[in-house]
Amino acid sequence: MQIQVNSSNDFDGNARLDQWVRSTLQNSLERYEEDLTRIEVHLRDENGVKPGPHDKRCQMEARPKGHQPISVTHTASSLDQAVDGAATKLNHALEHFYGKLRSKRGALELSDPDA
Repeated sequence: MQIQVNSSNDFDGNARLDQWVRSTLQNSLERYEEDLTRIEVHLRDENGVKPGPHDKRCQMEARPKGHQPISVTHTASSLDQAVDGAATKLNHALEHFYGKLRSKRGALELSDPDA
């Protein structure tokens, strides 16, 4: 699973930030590692240099093999909270997506007379 981190000019796109985001995603989504080709992360400060509540935004887009991308967004007061919140949302979205796939496959197997 490839993880690509993109940040706006509002954040220093330094190696520590990049590594921290990668580590957070690898820990929270490791069970989907074989099922995903790539995760793109976009970090942005909605207000730029002006301070404000809930102005840090993290968008994550997961690309399941053979399926359409799944995208989530989370905004928070800090970058840490935005990344953690988006990772949690993405984990829930992937649980739901793969749960639906499993139930469809199970229904198809039950309806197949040759099974």
